[in-house]
Amino acid sequence: MAFASLFTLLDDIASVLDDVALMTKLAARKTAGVVGDDLALNANQVTGVRSERELPIIWAVAKGSLINKAILIPIALILAVFSPMLINPLLMIGGAYLCFEGVEKLLHKFLHKKDEIQIETSTLPKNGEDEADKIKGAIRTDFILSAEIIILALGVVQDAQLMTKVLSLAAIGVGMTIFVYGVVALIVKADDFGAYLLTKKQLIVKAVGQGLLRAMPMFMRFLSVVGTIAMFLVGGGIFNHNIHTLHEWLHARHWDMGLMEMVANFVVGVAVGTVACVIILPIMNVITKNRQKMS
Repeated sequence: MAFASLFTLLDDIASVLDDVALMTKLAARKTAGVVGDDLALNANQVTGVRSERELPIIWAVAKGSLINKAILIPIALILAVFSPMLINPLLMIGGAYLCFEGVEKLLHKFLHKKDEIQIETSTLPKNGEDEADKIKGAIRTDFILSAEIIILALGVVQDAQLMTKVLSLAAIGVGMTIFVYGVVALIVKADDFGAYLLTKKQLIVKAVGQGLLRAMPMFMRFLSVVGTIAMFLVGGGIFNHNIHTLHEWLHARHWDMGLMEMVANFVVGVAVGTVACVIILPIMNVITKNRQKMS
């Protein structure tokens, strides 16, 4: 009797694990596009950082990402049970913040071009405060992208049992974090690997090392551009998919698939980010001036 109960329990566990594996696989497919944006954005966060500080910063942001997901997963599960109507509005607020950050980056680049040149020719971050600001900004951005990943994954597992939901979301959260920040670490340390290859005697190995050293600065600048575009694509996509009238308008013109969908997401993302900047930047300036007066 005891053995029969044990085998029944093991069978139930195996069944749950099978469901978790299936749901996790489906959720991973659903969130793959966001993960690509996440990768570009986070690789972009460590541009301009001293070589020896790259991995510590990535590790700090990865830990922050896990904390983000540890906060978001319970909230998503609670909202799914008690207030599912709040999920989309919260997601849109996050999308607006991403678009705002994208436009703010462009404004900073074009309005403070001299500052950008100084930053590129220096060895930032020069002190702990600069590094801490970079980490905080990366974790804030990760929070928005993590929220979208969790919400999209929740949509896949919404009809599953509670335990399957919890385990699947946890697997997605941990797995995506390890994948994204592992790949980011490989990207940002590729130039160091190239320098290591230059110390070898073989001409072919040296040529590969030289190629890496030449390619990585261009690749990182490319990632910086891709990261900014990704902010608009993710943020604009959130609005396009959650505003019914806009979605129907795009669908009627066959702009809701393929390349045209990306163009539509980008345009909407820039528009939303511009409006957000018009509203938020004056408020931030007033707050900054008040703080300066008080100090």
